[in-house]
Amino acid sequence: MAVSTDILATWARPRKVFRQILDRSRGEGQALAYLLAACLLIFVAQWPRLAREAHFARQTAEAAGTPPDQVPGLQALIGINMFALLFMAPLIFYALAGLAHLVARALGGTGTPLASRLALFWALLATAPWMLFQGLVSGFIGAGPALTATGVVVALAFLGLWLTLMREAHRA
Repeated sequence: MAVSTDILATWARPRKVFRQILDRSRGEGQALAYLLAACLLIFVAQWPRLAREAHFARQTAEAAGTPPDQVPGLQALIGINMFALLFMAPLIFYALAGLAHLVARALGGTGTPLASRLALFWALLATAPWMLFQGLVSGFIGAGPALTATGVVVALAFLGLWLTLMREAHRA
């Protein structure tokens, strides 16, 4: 199946889809591809928020009489986020997957470290479309109840999916 089809099917039948992913796993390269695709989508999801922040920072600076070139522009904000999400976040997610694997093994799980990484990385990738929506809410509506509610829903969806996939990865 195509990755986009698998993402949609994951929300209907997460265990079945993830079992198929594990069965056809091509190793660490596939896990890394899922992680980088998820980080790229999360990075893109930040653009509306960053554009809003850059716009309001420039307006505030102009109102205060600060020269506009002393205010970080959109390119600077995107560059900082690119470094954080495409270079640093993968390292953090690998560490988190390793820690989750150790916890799962301590609780009696029988899965491999690769299965734990795939569970986390696939949960991130499957939740990325919801993060894109959250980014739109952040960019167009801004801080407030809508953004808070969207963030809570996205976080709960990710955690629920990740736990489901970890159980599937570590079942006997």
